[in-house]
Amino acid sequence: MINTKDKSQIIKKHARHDKDTGSPEVQIALLTKRIELVSKHLKKNTKDVSSRRGLLSMVASRRKWLNYLKQEDPKRYQKIVKKLDL
Repeated sequence: MINTKDKSQIIKKHARHDKDTGSPEVQIALLTKRIELVSKHLKKNTKDVSSRRGLLSMVASRRKWLNYLKQEDPKRYQKIVKKLDL
């Protein structure tokens, strides 16, 4: 899980305006952080099938957000991909 402090920093860094929490950029950034944490967990716990299933779900969700953003605004898509090193 992402603690509150880290989550608020991620939101502040990727938000389009000061009260933004739901833009695609913020959602992609939060999912990326969660994916990193679960991947780290799975390296230690290789037999944790339920976490692996959750990881695949998060990756699919992030892919959907990225596809949506690419279709709606390619410049914002390129910017977030570059910023997150995806």
